[in-house]
Amino acid sequence: MIRRIIVALVRFALRIYFKHIEVSGLEHVPLDTPVIFVLNHPNALVDPVFLLCLAPRRVSFLAKAPLFRMPVIGYLVRALDSLPVYRRQDEGEDVSKNQETFIAARKLLAKGGTIGICPEGVSHDEPGLKPIKTGAARIALAAVSTGEVGNLQIVPAGLYYTSKTSFRSSALLYFGKPFVVAAVELDVHGNPPREAVRELSQRIEKALREVILDAEKNEALQSISRAERIFSSALDASGNESLTDELQLQQRFSKAYSVLQHNEPERLRRLEVRMIRFEEELKQAGVDPDELAPPSSTFNVFRAIVMRSVVFLVMLAPALVGTIIHFPAYRLGGYLATKFYRNSEDVISTIKIISAMLLFPLTWIVVGIVFYVTLGWLAAAGALLIIPACGYLAILFFEQLDESLGGLRVLTFFLMRRRFFVRLLAERKAIKNEILSLGRGALTRE
Repeated sequence: MIRRIIVALVRFALRIYFKHIEVSGLEHVPLDTPVIFVLNHPNALVDPVFLLCLAPRRVSFLAKAPLFRMPVIGYLVRALDSLPVYRRQDEGEDVSKNQETFIAARKLLAKGGTIGICPEGVSHDEPGLKPIKTGAARIALAAVSTGEVGNLQIVPAGLYYTSKTSFRSSALLYFGKPFVVAAVELDVHGNPPREAVRELSQRIEKALREVILDAEKNEALQSISRAERIFSSALDASGNESLTDELQLQQRFSKAYSVLQHNEPERLRRLEVRMIRFEEELKQAGVDPDELAPPSSTFNVFRAIVMRSVVFLVMLAPALVGTIIHFPAYRLGGYLATKFYRNSEDVISTIKIISAMLLFPLTWIVVGIVFYVTLGWLAAAGALLIIPACGYLAILFFEQLDESLGGLRVLTFFLMRRRFFVRLLAERKAIKNEILSLGRGALTRE
């Protein structure tokens, strides 16, 4: 019961924090056999929460032992049936206790359960996958080789964030194709041989790389993301591309980028400079790449603006109430995250979400008490229902306002500086063609 309550609350928090959440590859997840989910780890505690809330199976996690001693978080990880992992980098931990954890994991899998593991071992801000630890492979091989677990499958799960530290950004949970773990002969101590562990770890790493965006350096990641934005906006100015399509396109760009760095570095550099210059011109014009499209009809644009204005007038009062009441908690959460974890982007979202789950309910309670003292029980009960709704309306209001202002900027830009607008369209098309040309060249060299 406690687990269900926690999952429901955390799922609600995720849906509020992220504007769009996409889950892909659910058909790859076995529903009636033991499973080990292996997950990349770019965003601290937010990563396992995605698997906890959105996987079609009940998942237990292997979590680092220090979490079990932390206030609040320790209670949560125990309530979610997590198992402690004792790491050498954590001061004072006895790594020999991992044997007990591995036995408990095998027992859970033997009952047909599932385990979630982040085999990189640590959350990080690196643009690609860090070298993975061998724990997942050792647990899997020992489980099937002792005969305790049959038909054990490993499912790679990739997380892709459009902007992992930003409120109301988007995220993708991408399940890859599972593979079965074959039994091996164990040594006299009941451990799988090192060669088998190494081979399975390499297979896990390869499977993970297929469901994530894996770039060698931050500079490469920035160029790949920039190319995807420009290329996608040239294909679909409506901005309806799914996150799965976006990730797969960036994966193809990443493979091509590595080839071109070795074979045509100067041509690649010229393209990067051209893309940076193009985006800088868009920035100066106040236009996003997805917005760069001639309006189909000036009348239609104005009609849409008028209709939205009517909606805004209806939403304005509750949205202002929601903004005023929730703004202190919102700012305090952001301040705490950036003040203490400024150099650790992988932790910022976790702190923001945890602080929101604490500070917003506290805000509602304070408002309820004020209404109770001044107006009585009925007013307090009404406030506790209305105030959270006003907060959500405030989010929607400002998102819609931003979209409307963006459309108005593009229309103004198109009417006032049409020649410059047309030149940017032509430049985007030329960049897209150059990306295609380079991509075809990279494919022929692979």
